[in-house]
Amino acid sequence: MNAPLREPQQDRSRATRERLLASTVDLLATRGWAATTVAKVAEEAGVSRGAAQHHFPTREALFTAVIEQMYDDMTEDVGHSLESIPSGPGRIAAVVEQAVSIYTGTSFKAALQVWAAAASDPALADLIRPLEAKMGRAAHAFVVSGLDPDGTRPQAYRLAQITLDLARGFGLADTLTDDSRRRTGVQAAWVEQLTAALD
Repeated sequence: MNAPLREPQQDRSRATRERLLASTVDLLATRGWAATTVAKVAEEAGVSRGAAQHHFPTREALFTAVIEQMYDDMTEDVGHSLESIPSGPGRIAAVVEQAVSIYTGTSFKAALQVWAAAASDPALADLIRPLEAKMGRAAHAFVVSGLDPDGTRPQAYRLAQITLDLARGFGLADTLTDDSRRRTGVQAAWVEQLTAALD
């Protein structure tokens, strides 16, 4: 008899957890590591502190969950990106645009805060290192596939790495000020260089 009631309760619990994780990412990206407390996350998510602590009893539990979720989401987004890349003349520009968006979005800004904290926290560094490596491999595979869909251009591997390094640089430049105007011109110039190199 109670089974039908359990499902909505599980759905509400899942929704609460997702709100808490999303609020944590937003706070990390906009307020930083130190300001992202369980109490502030609960407030931003619109749930009680008790509800937050039910899901994440400690700040460490919250951060572990959010870091894993954040990197899983970024890795999954990279995997889906290839499906939306057009064939033909606009392909290279679309690949570069997608690579840049990986490193200029909210998740990357949140990840930067985690990286900075991990520089002096060996346990945190151990947690994020394999997640970062997995995401980096997915991003690189995506860019290589986008630049060289038929596997005939050996230089695509290195050009993909340069593209991702450039995208990460754009992401860093965008953390303190809106760098989109300058980025647009540099990105267009890089697309021209890539097109010439791959022709």
